[in-house]
Amino acid sequence: MRLTTKGRYAVTAMLDLTLHQQERAITLADVAERQGISLSYLEQLFSRLRRRNLVSSVRGPGGGYRLARGASDISVAEVIAAVDENVDTTRCGGAHNCHDNGPCLTHNLWQDLSDRIYRYLDGISLQDLADQRDAVRCHPLDKRALQNNAAP
Repeated sequence: MRLTTKGRYAVTAMLDLTLHQQERAITLADVAERQGISLSYLEQLFSRLRRRNLVSSVRGPGGGYRLARGASDISVAEVIAAVDENVDTTRCGGAHNCHDNGPCLTHNLWQDLSDRIYRYLDGISLQDLADQRDAVRCHPLDKRALQNNAAP
């Protein structure tokens, strides 16, 4: 399996939107600056994400992009698929013609791995990633202090 920068950048940009969208619609220039991704590359990715109804655009002053659905309803697999990434680990791209126009000896192994990778990525939402990021940012001592202060 080879996940290119297209899929990685799409997931990163969508997570950036998830983390910042409560403020306002997010411009691609803001995402580009925060994440170190080329603005023209983001424009290409967001064109595909918009076609797949994962983001919506807001025009005019204060315009930019928002998630088209809730972050908990958008899976990582969906984002990757929207930018035409393939998580297939077979040599034949799933066509079953790896060896002499038939499946190779290990085709089923690689097909099973592809299926497992897809299921794994499909089980992770943008909200899951945002929650993980927040948990990492909050130091364990801070968590205890917050819990102690929250107790009646």
